[in-house]
Amino acid sequence: MTDASRPRPVLDPALPDRDRALLTAAPERLAPASRPAPPPPRPGIGTIAARLVWIPLFALFYGVLPGGWFHLFFLASLDEDDLVGGVLRWGRLPLTAMMLTPAVQVVLLMLGQGEAAAALAAVSFTGWAAGALQHVREPAAARAARELHGRYLLPADFDRPAARLLARAQRAVDAVLGSEAHRAGLLDDVGNNVELPRQEWAIARALAEHTRLRREYRAQEPQRLSPAVRALLEPQRSALELSVRSVTERVEALEDYARRVKEAGDAYHEWQVLQRLPEQNARYRDLLAETVRDDLAREQIERLTADARHAESALRDSIATALRAGREVSGG
Repeated sequence: MTDASRPRPVLDPALPDRDRALLTAAPERLAPASRPAPPPPRPGIGTIAARLVWIPLFALFYGVLPGGWFHLFFLASLDEDDLVGGVLRWGRLPLTAMMLTPAVQVVLLMLGQGEAAAALAAVSFTGWAAGALQHVREPAAARAARELHGRYLLPADFDRPAARLLARAQRAVDAVLGSEAHRAGLLDDVGNNVELPRQEWAIARALAEHTRLRREYRAQEPQRLSPAVRALLEPQRSALELSVRSVTERVEALEDYARRVKEAGDAYHEWQVLQRLPEQNARYRDLLAETVRDDLAREQIERLTADARHAESALRDSIATALRAGREVSGG
C-alpha cells in the first residue's frame, strides 16, 4: 500500500484531550480494533521484588530514618548539571521533602516530641512508598491504549479498498482545515473544527466494518459453497455494496466541499490583491497624468475599481457556495 493510500490513525473525537494526547504520544502501544485489546501487564519477578523489598526499604531510609541526612552529602557532591537533572527527574517538592524531613525529625526528638516525630515518620513513609509505586505501575499510555481499545482505528483495521477511501476523506479534511478560507474564518458557521473530525470518525468506523465483513466473507470461501448457499449469502453481499456506495458518496461530498473551499480561498486571495489596488491607484494616476491625457487615466482607474468590485462579488458567491457544500456534508 502506497503512502498516498495509507490512512493515518483515527481517534474518536469524543475522547477527552488528555486521552487523545496519551494515545498519540505512544502509537507503538496501540492495537488495531480488529484484534484483541492489549492485555494488562503481569508483574514480573523484578516488579514483585520491588514492591515487597525495595519500596519499603526505600521509604524507610528516606521517609523515616534520620539516616536520610546521608543523602544531603550525596546531593552536595553532585555537580550543577547532575543536580539540575535530578531536580527535573524527581521534582523540587520531593527533593525538598527528602532534605527537610530528617531535619524536622531530629529537631522534634531533641525537643522531646517523640510522638510527633513518629507521626511525621509514618506520613513520610506512606508518601515515599506511594511515590515509589509510581515507577512500577502500568504506564499511563499503555493503560489508555488498553482501556480505550476500539475508540481508535489504525491502518491495520482497513483493507485496501477501505484504506483508499479513508485516505481520500482525510486528504479532503486536511485540505479544508489547511485552506486559506478556513484560516481567514470565512467558513466559521460550518463548524469545520468540530464537524470534520466527526465525519472522519464516522467514515472510518463504517470502513472498518466493511473490512471486517469482507474478511469474514472471504474466510467462508464462497467458491467452495453450493449455489444454493451462495444465494443465501447474496443479500449480505448486496447490503455491503450498498453501504460502500453510501460511504463513497459521503467521501465524494467531502472532496467536493474541499474543492469549493479551495475556490473560495482563491477568490479571497484575489480579492485581497485587488483591495490593495486603491492605494496603488494614486501612483498609477500620477504616472498616467504625466504621460497621457487625463481621460485615459480616469478610464484606467475606473477599470481597476470595477475589477475590485467584481472580485468582491465573486468572493461572496464562492463563499456562499462553499458554505452550502459544508452544510450538505454536515447534514450527511
